Amino acid sequence: MTQKEKLSAFFADDLYVPMTLDDIKAVLGVPDGDTAEFENIIKELCDDGVIVKTKKKRYVLAKTLGLVSGKFQSTERGFGFMLCGDGDIFIPSDKTGGAMNGDTVSVRITSRKTKTKRGEGEVVSVLKRASEYIVGTFEKNRNFGFVVPDDRRIKQDIFISKYKNSGVKDGDKVVCKITEFNAERKNPEGIITEILGNYAEKGVDVLSVIKRFGIDDEFDVKTLAEADKISEEIKESEIQNRRDFRKDTVITIDGADAKDLDDAVCVKKSENGYILSVHIADVTHYVKENGAIDKEAYKRGTSVYFADRVVPMLPKKLSNGICSLNPRVDRLTLSVIMEIDEKGNLTNSEVCEGIIKTKERMTYEDVTKILDGDKELCKKYKHILDDLYLMQTLALILKGKRLKKGGIDFDFPETKIELDENGRPIKISKREITIANSIIEEFMLMCNKTVAETFFWASVPFVYRVHEKPSAEKITAFNEFVKNMGFSIKGASEPHPKEFARLLDKIKNTPYERIISTALLRSLMKAKYSSQNAGHFSLAFEYYCHFTSPIRRYPDLAIHRIIKEFLNGGLTEERINYLTAFTERTAVHSSETEITAQEAEREVCDIKKAEFMEDKVGGEFDGIISSVTSFGFFVELENSVEGLVRVADLDDDYYVYDEKTYSLRGERSGKIYKIGDEVKVIVANVDVLSHKIDFVLS
Repeated sequence: MTQKEKLSAFFADDLYVPMTLDDIKAVLGVPDGDTAEFENIIKELCDDGVIVKTKKKRYVLAKTLGLVSGKFQSTERGFGFMLCGDGDIFIPSDKTGGAMNGDTVSVRITSRKTKTKRGEGEVVSVLKRASEYIVGTFEKNRNFGFVVPDDRRIKQDIFISKYKNSGVKDGDKVVCKITEFNAERKNPEGIITEILGNYAEKGVDVLSVIKRFGIDDEFDVKTLAEADKISEEIKESEIQNRRDFRKDTVITIDGADAKDLDDAVCVKKSENGYILSVHIADVTHYVKENGAIDKEAYKRGTSVYFADRVVPMLPKKLSNGICSLNPRVDRLTLSVIMEIDEKGNLTNSEVCEGIIKTKERMTYEDVTKILDGDKELCKKYKHILDDLYLMQTLALILKGKRLKKGGIDFDFPETKIELDENGRPIKISKREITIANSIIEEFMLMCNKTVAETFFWASVPFVYRVHEKPSAEKITAFNEFVKNMGFSIKGASEPHPKEFARLLDKIKNTPYERIISTALLRSLMKAKYSSQNAGHFSLAFEYYCHFTSPIRRYPDLAIHRIIKEFLNGGLTEERINYLTAFTERTAVHSSETEITAQEAEREVCDIKKAEFMEDKVGGEFDGIISSVTSFGFFVELENSVEGLVRVADLDDDYYVYDEKTYSLRGERSGKIYKIGDEVKVIVANVDVLSHKIDFVLS
């Protein structure tokens, strides 16, 4: 038990009575030399919302005062929710206590949760601010200015009194530091710390998002200096005790613009089936534990991919250089060798340190063309043609087995955005999923699953990728929803993922596909990282982890280090204790950085879509209703751009939102708008700054 846990237990004891800090020190006999550390732990407990300091300067357990703590998540409409383990607590707009999105808050419960209603509360105090910095647009008045936050969930502008001689201009994108948060009904005050430039300037739109989400787009001097010391050549001493795979036909298959090549593959035919080798960059050979690069990679958690740039987790010397499995050069790997029978069953596996020399750097596009019979490319790559055909065969076997077992296969394609030299979008389309993508996807899934199962049974601390079972409440609601369309889920109280996969297969290419797929996705939990194995529901895997991308994901890098340590002599009890705490911390932090990266990437995508549609106001397009809300419905065009048709603009009837069927129904006409309906729309308005697109029905 840590000192923090012991102190928490002291406050939770039934015999504890509220005491001052001096009283607590006296009762616990805190030595003078430990005073500073002790007071720091008390402060952390206050910041965490475990204890509260009263007006009489006595400390008391927060629960005894009816207070709970958690992260505050605000909405554009002013109200918000406090996220906690017992379910989200609704916070009305006049009870937010000046809390901003992401703040850790202490909340007094004013209304308890029922079967049909969320619990409600009011923010008593802000325990910890998510950030002191706000990104927004500067608006100049005669003697002062304001920063209008880009985050629409922040409802108050930031008052700027001191901006003269700073060079800031009206309409500039800026970063400001809040110096005084003030009361709820008074604007926060701040100072401008960075001028990003006019929004119309090249790259300022993306830079604003990077700054807003707190993403570091540059490495500090210490990290770069450590990277510079790493040799770009592999010495003979580094390959001793490694398996040599350099004579094998090992290839990489990635997007044409990819520069950080994490994985390479090789497939051979065997007497009983196939031997699949997945070779992953041995990043931990270069990124030493607790070094400057390692600490920076942990902090970042992941690489972030934007339309016009990549913000890497590792310095480019590593991510694009010595760690990247570039063509026809020696590279160190952590390799997984899997023996698979003709039915796709894993019969044997081995994890080892290796060295490879890839034969070719292939792209998804070229591999797909080759497998489709492109004569010119088949001739160019005839030396690996048989290998590609073998990969295709094995991938189809693995996919067939995975889907038969119950893996849920959603068909929501990603967006592909092409930019001109000024960063303006010139083409937006849906990214095509090809057989080449499926080859790599199936091989990586098999590898990740194999590694997770191997090290689960090795009983070592680990970071798993988990997708927990959906709640009974959500599944019951989903089952009622699909019953209205003539479908059902067997074992609705606790269904196997196979039931959902069967349903998705049944509705494929039918009018029900979009609406049921969307409803199912909303019913499922979100995948996350965990130090405890809980399986992966949607993949129907009992064991799963992320092992195959250590250049761009920290959890992969973390388990590489554990695996190598296990392979090279095992783990001491002291080391296991350390790694147990480390994997718990890493799982939580990596889940948070993943969400931040996803939100930032989505934000840039929305900005570029708005920029693309800016000159198309008045244009007519075909689309499909992708989502329905009480205030209107979103329509997705063929190129994946989405816009809102507002209820206020549906002037032929009064429409009421039906939450159970995700639809809008006209009271007089009975006309229904639901997910999956095809409609024709006209672009009515595009607001690039708020990246919102408005449609009206044509």
